[in-house]
Amino acid sequence: MTRGESHITATIADDAAGWRLDRALAAAVPTLSRERLKALISSGRVTGPRGLVRDPAAKALAGPYEVDVPAPVAAHNEAQDIALEIVFEDEHLLIVDKPAGMVVHPAAGNFDGTLVNALLHHCAGRLSGIGGVARPGIVHRIDKDTSGLLVVAKTDVAHEGLAAQFAKHSIERRYRAIVAGRPNPAEGKVDAALARSSANRQKMAIVEADRGKRAVTHYKMIRPLKDATLVECRLETGRTHQVRVHMTSLGHPLLGDPVYGRIRQGLRDVLKELGFERQALHAAELGFIHPVTRAALSFKSDIPSDMQELLSALAL
Repeated sequence: MTRGESHITATIADDAAGWRLDRALAAAVPTLSRERLKALISSGRVTGPRGLVRDPAAKALAGPYEVDVPAPVAAHNEAQDIALEIVFEDEHLLIVDKPAGMVVHPAAGNFDGTLVNALLHHCAGRLSGIGGVARPGIVHRIDKDTSGLLVVAKTDVAHEGLAAQFAKHSIERRYRAIVAGRPNPAEGKVDAALARSSANRQKMAIVEADRGKRAVTHYKMIRPLKDATLVECRLETGRTHQVRVHMTSLGHPLLGDPVYGRIRQGLRDVLKELGFERQALHAAELGFIHPVTRAALSFKSDIPSDMQELLSALAL
């Protein structure tokens, strides 16, 4: 194994036998995306119970698979001296309090100014390569216009350990959201699978369980507001747009949400007056077991000033 390469042993569960291999491996190795695994399989870097396999569509067999992940290669990602609010850092990981408006990793239309660009500068390139060249160090993400806490892996062992905790839903994640109306009951759970909307690929939608990924959100009212409510949302899972879609499904969309938020005129007037143009969502609490030291870590982030202004404007 050359310097920078990593080796992962993945075990395909009995109930995943018969699935497409790329799908089964993606379920078994949450640190790697399905697209990344397709490329690794096709390039001959995956060995299964019956030897080397090169067809991502081959039926998976129950048992161990060996995945060789090559060292990340140079890409268009550039280190950029962008200020970051670092809440915690050691040799294995760091916690960032991301501002609203910052994209997490480079993608079409956002090749610079991202969190990854800032991290490459801050860490002098020392980030986990498991996520591939476009997403070094990124174990999970939050939307561009969502603010709050994010954990980043500096080493592969930290990346694998954190991803395993995310897969087991043992990471503690609590969000603060300002939603339209007053949830009734004031506390509850949404357990509804999510998948890309068939009508609009930019949106997520609630689908039947066998058509999407299970998503579970626990919510409770924190403070009643004028025609709105400050709620806490605790995530069991971390699907794309999960809080936004689940709260909308209850009839209480997030204020300022440009995709899912349909709110009454009075609330729209308040948002316009304040110039509030993002979903009112903040990743406020993050807790997990350090993947190397095994210490229990817990972090909190105050609601940012723009959401504080919105809370003040809607105060009863």
